[in-house]
Amino acid sequence: MINGTSLAGIFLLAILSFLGANAIFVVSEFERAVLLEFGKVVRSDIKAGLHFKLPIINEVRKFDARILTSDAPAERYLTLEKKAVIVDSFAKFRVENVQTFYTSTSGDERRAEDLLKERINDGLRNEIGKRSLYEVISGERDELMQVLRDNLNKVASDELGVTVIDVRVKRIDLPSDVSQSVYDRMNTERDIEAREHRAKGQELALGIRADAEKQREVILAEAYSEAEETRGEGDALAASIYASAFQKDEKFYEFYRSMSAYRKTFSNKGDVLLIQPDSDFFKYMNSNSLK
Repeated sequence: MINGTSLAGIFLLAILSFLGANAIFVVSEFERAVLLEFGKVVRSDIKAGLHFKLPIINEVRKFDARILTSDAPAERYLTLEKKAVIVDSFAKFRVENVQTFYTSTSGDERRAEDLLKERINDGLRNEIGKRSLYEVISGERDELMQVLRDNLNKVASDELGVTVIDVRVKRIDLPSDVSQSVYDRMNTERDIEAREHRAKGQELALGIRADAEKQREVILAEAYSEAEETRGEGDALAASIYASAFQKDEKFYEFYRSMSAYRKTFSNKGDVLLIQPDSDFFKYMNSNSLK
């Protein structure tokens, strides 16, 4: 049977084992930790490794040291021209000042995310309110995210003890009540631009056609001039050959001319010619003239 002394020894050993187990804690490389003494921070930013604490008196709170994501719900904001946009955003952050993080959030990561979402919404509301719809959607979107991240990082570091690594907009939508009007305006702008391009194309086409017509007329005129010159040279050469040939026998030339005149005059049977029979026109009709 176990006597009172043995029972007390077992009880004391159990207490010492319990105290020894609670006097040791381990912080991994993925964690950040603070040491509390009756709820008050006495040691912050405990590095990774094996550490000791006073059982019951001290308490250890550990937090994720990796990059965390705060996914803010889509919110409605007004641009500089008072046009509404619905922005869906998120932020990447990491715990840096463990003591500030614990005192501001009581070590609750969910509360830290909620507080960060509020800061993101306030920052987006302020920055979007300074810009036009075009600048928010495309023109200065990168600059907007840069400014928002820098401003948010200052506030989050001082108030929450976290570093904001990045802030991004997943989507920017227009409310349904203004989407159609924006679409109609964009459609009108594209239509105006298309008409301008079409008018420029027609103007360019007219210029090309006019230049082509001009070149055509120049080419035809040059060709006609060259043809006339060639024809004139040919006629002159033919006349020279005829003259040279007919000068060798003037009577034959005269006879040839008369025959040509007869052929042209009497080519049509319906032609009527009134002339004296002894006229020079019928000179070669007389057999005596052929001798």
